[in-house]
Amino acid sequence: MSNEKAISYQPTDGLSYDPVEPRYWEATALQKEVTRVFEVCHGCRMCFKYCDSFPSLFSFIDDRHDGDVRKVTTEETDQVMDQCFQCKLCEVQCPYTERDGHEFQLDFPKLVHRYQAQRAKRDGISLSARVLGDPDRAAKLARSSFGLANVMNRVGLHRWFMEKLVGIHRDKLLPDFAGTTFEKWASQAGKINEEAGGEAVLFPTCYVQNNEPQIGRDTLEVLEKNQVDVRCTAGLACCGMPAWESGDLAGLQKQAKTNLDILEPYVDAGAEVIAINPTCSMMLRREYPQLVAEEDRERAKKVADAIRDPSEKLWSIRDEDRFNTDFKSTPGDAVAYHAPCHLRAQGVGFRGRDLLRKIPGVKPRMTMECCGHDGTYAMKVEGFEPSRRIGRKAFDGMKQAEAEVWATDCPLAALQFQQHADKKPLHPMTVLARAYREDGFPRSVKAEEEKT
Repeated sequence: MSNEKAISYQPTDGLSYDPVEPRYWEATALQKEVTRVFEVCHGCRMCFKYCDSFPSLFSFIDDRHDGDVRKVTTEETDQVMDQCFQCKLCEVQCPYTERDGHEFQLDFPKLVHRYQAQRAKRDGISLSARVLGDPDRAAKLARSSFGLANVMNRVGLHRWFMEKLVGIHRDKLLPDFAGTTFEKWASQAGKINEEAGGEAVLFPTCYVQNNEPQIGRDTLEVLEKNQVDVRCTAGLACCGMPAWESGDLAGLQKQAKTNLDILEPYVDAGAEVIAINPTCSMMLRREYPQLVAEEDRERAKKVADAIRDPSEKLWSIRDEDRFNTDFKSTPGDAVAYHAPCHLRAQGVGFRGRDLLRKIPGVKPRMTMECCGHDGTYAMKVEGFEPSRRIGRKAFDGMKQAEAEVWATDCPLAALQFQQHADKKPLHPMTVLARAYREDGFPRSVKAEEEKT
């Protein structure tokens, strides 16, 4: 029988989720918290069904170490941490969180980030992490190829080379780079307004900016049809989540500073910030206040309070006269709706689904399982196959809706469904934008109303 003292569930003196604090960067302090959190999770096991981190952890402790958390090796800890892809669902499910005011102050995703940040500081950041961590730079290089990058991303030999060089799985479906960015389109369309003010300012996100600007155009169209004075601005950067996934705090803080410099004047003038991608709205709303440089903390909190998802914003005016239900066409009947993990983590409800119900004839059927993409995880050699396995329930759930039209608020989830379920969901803003048009969907609203 072991004479070692039992591991307490209470926070150790190594607890820190704030990189400004010196102990955040102390290896000994981190190990104390890793041991404690592993012990709590091992005793609870509520989160066994999410990512592979928890099954691996429980297997190591039970099958290799006879229940003793202290015997988990560095290599095993590395594996547990690397299998977390920051879906945040464990933090949503966990009964012991700092967010809920529990004395244990658990936040497994933040513990993983701390571990990765220390490792990045100690060992450096890999080429793969640098490439995946800066989508704006990758997109700029791709655009300079005048479309060749999109062609080469479909060439097997090139994908084999990419896999060996930067660790992007050769079979991963990659989004095309748009020839015209959202910002360039907005400028040409006279949508850029650098004067702070308006009811809202759009944070299009790097994916909409570089890959699918049509989602941004649809979002603007819908907001304008609902008389929301929304402005576009120039120079915004990636939210920083891809950089932070590999522990690159400096990269995140640089991108955050750029965004805060641009967004703060709008917020000071009373505008809300509408962020199209749930990962990005979560980053700005929940992560910036505790991750940006110390001198940027106050304004990060101010901007965080102003963050809105586009469906969240539109739903907030549903009882006002300006709320526009003058739909001309409808997808009709069932629409399969996927609730993204990072939208669930923000606790703002499923407003995309709720708005779809406003279209005559539409009956959304919701799937809440994780699709497995989660940022850059599904792109990596080590993440591609697990992401497909983890997302299988979501793929099956969407198929079971037997719907012609699928929808999700997350563009990367849409990419995952396109590859593994053979149908690409539309963004709710795109569904609404099309429903406002006579030719948006084959069914007219008038015919739908006559039918009922």
